[in-house]
Amino acid sequence: MPTIQTIYQGNLRTKATHVASGNTLITDAPVDNNGKGEAFSPTDLVCAALGSCMMTIMGIVAEREKIELRDTKFEIIKTMASNPRKIAKIEIVFDMKANISLSIEQQEKLKRAALTCPVALSLHPDVEQVVSFTF
Repeated sequence: MPTIQTIYQGNLRTKATHVASGNTLITDAPVDNNGKGEAFSPTDLVCAALGSCMMTIMGIVAEREKIELRDTKFEIIKTMASNPRKIAKIEIVFDMKANISLSIEQQEKLKRAALTCPVALSLHPDVEQVVSFTF
């Protein structure tokens, strides 16, 4: 059984359906690449996947360690390269200040969890990953 089924809707837009849940998402090509830019681009989704994966793995560690991470925020900056067009750099800044005071040991566990998430480990080594944490 497939994980995702996708339909090309024309005009550089796709509609992907997560088979198990029925949830859908739309992608558009960005304006600077002939698209409408009305939805996430495929490269935006790669960046979002990286940040969400890091946060999810930190969440797993936090649950095990009895650390509350609710309301943690993060921002992502994507930098594209040309010739060939590809993601050159993904910068993620985690704002952990909304959480209780974390010991240095807890901070290090969370950082290690984020940096070893499956998406981070799956990206090509040429994609620079710059990750910072504010505690």
